[in-house]
Amino acid sequence: MPNISRRQFGKLLMASSAASLISSRAYSANGKVNIAFIGCGDQGESDASNILRCKDLVNVIALCDVQFGTKYTEKLEKAFPNVPRFSDFRKMFDKMGKDIDACTVAVPDHSHFPITMLAMSLGKHVFVEKPLAHTFHECQLMMEAARRHKVVTQMGNQGHSGANYFQFKAWKEAGIIKDVTRVDAYMNKARRWHGWNVSGYPSGAAMPAGLNWDTWIGTAPEHPYDPKLHPGDWRNWFDYGMGAFGDWGPHILDTIHEFLELGMPEKITAVKRDGPSEFIFPQASTVRFDFPKRVEMPPVAVSWYDGVKTSRPAPRNWPLIKRSKPTGRLFTAKTSSSKAGRTATPCASFPKKNEGSGRQAATDHGQEFRPLRQLY
Repeated sequence: MPNISRRQFGKLLMASSAASLISSRAYSANGKVNIAFIGCGDQGESDASNILRCKDLVNVIALCDVQFGTKYTEKLEKAFPNVPRFSDFRKMFDKMGKDIDACTVAVPDHSHFPITMLAMSLGKHVFVEKPLAHTFHECQLMMEAARRHKVVTQMGNQGHSGANYFQFKAWKEAGIIKDVTRVDAYMNKARRWHGWNVSGYPSGAAMPAGLNWDTWIGTAPEHPYDPKLHPGDWRNWFDYGMGAFGDWGPHILDTIHEFLELGMPEKITAVKRDGPSEFIFPQASTVRFDFPKRVEMPPVAVSWYDGVKTSRPAPRNWPLIKRSKPTGRLFTAKTSSSKAGRTATPCASFPKKNEGSGRQAATDHGQEFRPLRQLY
């Protein structure tokens, strides 16, 4: 089968929604997408399951994971018992590169860059999970490579794909959200590393059968295998993960950054760090990003709060904030304050006249669109 075109793969990605990467809409008669799943457990399995909702549009021709035969990869292994499996993405592309049209990349943050760069250099279209990469420089190189190799790419981010995204865009264009001067984004759930007190990386443990640790390490600093690194806890460590900000920031701040046209900050301030460490992310942190004036939009200060006990400011006379979920954002404009939640959930508006009445506001939502409040 000839390689899929940019137009074909673009149609596949455009089927994305808040709940799925691919919908069941009809596809071109020109052929199916030959796809490889790189990372077959947890988020990788979730991405694959969503893509397979369009099973008539895709052929799954390869599975790649550093360790098969685990509870994490079991579902995809059972679904595709006769599909070739690889523990090293390089060997997969060496053997099957000519047949693969596109791939998903759902692996620890530190490996997004080498896998995606190799795939794009081979002309493969790529869906890669957020955060895009481990450093800003890696992100820059990946974006340049996508343009150079003329491939279709998408980063998996619920905050960029759901109803929230399109509603925020509409409200911004309608002038409902305007003149924002301050954003307070927060993620106050417990994280895996909370309560840890470490003096270095783990000293190592017995290697599980079938684990390709060399491929797992990839281009990152090498440390011996330990269950506090894999599976799951890699996000805790500077060498491999991005902490709470890299995990939740893309969801919560995506619409703010795009539709307020923030660009790059002119100043970044570490306001607070509880339990700072050379190895793992803090137990709690507050970071402020100051953005300059953009055309007709005023300067804006964006503050990020993580940690279970990290307090976040609330607009005056806003009783609902005490009962709000532990993830979300508040944004303050010159004439109003607003609240929004996490990822893809759509917003609801609350009239300004109800500012001091949480009970009444909860029953009056949606009656009028004014630059007042949002609540997920």
